[in-house]
Formats: sequence, C-alpha cells, structure tokens
Amino acid sequence: MKRMLSGQDDEPAGDEENRFRGLIRYEQHLPVRQVSYYLCGEIREPQYYTEMFYTLRTAADTDLVYLHLNSSGGDFNTGLQIINNMLASNARVVTILEARAFSMAALIFLCGDELIVHDNCQLMFHIYSGIFAGKGNEQQAEVVAVSSWFEKVLSHLCSPFLTDGEIANILRGADLWMDSDDIQRRLTRMKRAALKARQKKSSKPASKAAAAQSE
Repeated sequence: MKRMLSGQDDEPAGDEENRFRGLIRYEQHLPVRQVSYYLCGEIREPQYYTEMFYTLRTAADTDLVYLHLNSSGGDFNTGLQIINNMLASNARVVTILEARAFSMAALIFLCGDELIVHDNCQLMFHIYSGIFAGKGNEQQAEVVAVSSWFEKVLSHLCSPFLTDGEIANILRGADLWMDSDDIQRRLTRMKRAALKARQKKSSKPASKAAAAQSE
C-alpha cells in the first residue's frame, strides 16, 4: 500500500471548499431616467401640466425628476395637484430654487425629496387670495371652508421649515420673506433634527436589549 505524503502547509481536502478567496462583486445595471421641468412664471390652470402629472405618476424608483423653480405663484388648485403627484411619485423628486418661489411655488419647493437652493434667491409665503361669488350666505360658507382648508395645507406642508408662530402670522395676513442664506440655515436645522431623530430611534432597540440582558 502506498502512503501519500503531504507537506505541513497542505490542508485537508475537505477544507478546500471553505477557503476564503475574497469578496465577489455582484453588479446590476438599472436604467436611470432623468427628467427636468422648468416651472417659470405664473402657475396656470391644471390642464397645462398633465404631461408632468403623468411623468410623476408613472415614474420608477430609479428615476430622477428635477423641478426648476422661478415662479411668483399662481393657481392654488394646480399647485396642490403638482404637490400630490410629487408626493405620490416613486421617483426621487428634486426641487431647485433658481431665482424666486412665491406663494404656491414656495409650497411646491418645500415638497421635494431633495431641496437645492442657488445663491441670491427668495422664498415668500402669504395667505391665499381669491374672488367669491354667489349669495351672501354662500360666500360666507365658502370663506370659512377655504380658510380652514388653507390652514391645514399650510401647516402640513410648511412645518417644520416654518415655525408655528410664523404659520400663525401668515394666517393673520403677514407676508414672510427669506433669502438664500435664511433658507439654507433652515434646511440645515431640519437635517440635523432628522439625523438626531434617526439616531435616537436606532439606539432604542440596543438599550432595550441591554436592559433585558441585565435582568
């Protein structure tokens, strides 16, 4: 019977399968579509924006949609439809302030997944304006309904970028102006607050586990 000789560095045949040979790279190529819209000038009636609505609604989660803003505001209903489509979209929606965003345009800016601000820009927030028609009691009822609706929209979309006191002042009729420096400071404050909230949330399970072990 022949005897097999092996060196000291040889490993048993069974260990060959378990030998670590380094990390293996797995790569997947996904189509990334980038679409840009320029909301310039007055925001008009919603029928002019149906192509953008369709793009937002049918976008994939790998898509990027850029909304470039330079608008003094406009139709409140159109603005809300733009915002609702932005929030419902699977795409990452980036809002870019390139000059000014007043009134409804300011609310659109705040609803992006990512907010970019160029230098020398302005935001302006104010209460709604409109024309009411009909009998006196109908106008009174409409004013109450619209006021309540606008208050909910403003509080939901602008907090925490705006403070509760600032929102209350706007609802009383004050105009709130801010430049790029002020906008950047507020966005930085929001990012820090969000980071602290995530850190606090992630530390809770670890602290609970440590408490269980000590018991």
